[in-house]
Amino acid sequence: MSESDVWTIGRVLTWAADDLRTRGNDTPRLDAEVLLGFVLQVDRIGLIVDSQRPLTKEELAKYRELHKRRRAGEPVAYLRGYREFFGRPFRVDKRVLVPRPDTEVLVEVALARTAARALSTRLLDLCTGSGCVAVSFGRERPNAHVLGTDLSADAVAVARDNAIRLGAVPWVWFRVSDVFADLGIEKARFEIITANPPYIPEPDIAGLAPTIREFEPHLALSGGNDGLELVRRIVKEAPDHLEPGGVLAMEIGAGQAPAVAALYEARGFTDIQRTKDLAGIERVVSGIWPGPR
Repeated sequence: MSESDVWTIGRVLTWAADDLRTRGNDTPRLDAEVLLGFVLQVDRIGLIVDSQRPLTKEELAKYRELHKRRRAGEPVAYLRGYREFFGRPFRVDKRVLVPRPDTEVLVEVALARTAARALSTRLLDLCTGSGCVAVSFGRERPNAHVLGTDLSADAVAVARDNAIRLGAVPWVWFRVSDVFADLGIEKARFEIITANPPYIPEPDIAGLAPTIREFEPHLALSGGNDGLELVRRIVKEAPDHLEPGGVLAMEIGAGQAPAVAALYEARGFTDIQRTKDLAGIERVVSGIWPGPR
């Protein structure tokens, strides 16, 4: 891409898409459009309408830098600095996983299974990452009290920033905690606990796409040898922090629903449900804790 040539919007998009395609990118045209639109602060229609407009040297330089990073596999969300989730722009960077549309199912299940307690809901969101689940639930249910925790202090910093920017304080807050170890609320109990724990089996990490394996935090990906290491701990310990009739809802990986549902049943949960995402994959397992027997 020579600065001496005239690089119009249309020409840049064609070149960038072809370049990404030859490097194995699955969505080359979309990525090119999203990044150039980000640089120019226009939507896709704007790119089409102004396709013959030459880019300035400054615009071209800024786009070239982003394209190099995308060519190397860095996620588009990190390049833009945000990702849409549940209709809101969440800031993201290498400190947290990129929120996925699949995780929106977890929010939907949490809202649906606490509808009867909508006037007063206390939610604990474990492995909160960017805070997308905690903040989304809090914004949809502004009379709730929401605590999000994560083992990573860096992730908690990102989550707090998102809560402030998206208007979810003071009823949504965050703290560093190893699952239930340091909630900061003595003997606290919740109507619902949500979690999107790391659930990818460690042996499978090497086979992930480079854009995930080499850029997103390993701590938030690896679920131990079979992917269920933290899931087991959460299922075991959650009843100590749930009100009778409270709900535990967890996002899990493809094919893990039967094993996770069995863990719920063995621990004494009832009304266990397995909810599918838009791809038809059983993505969330939830159940009710009936209380001590």
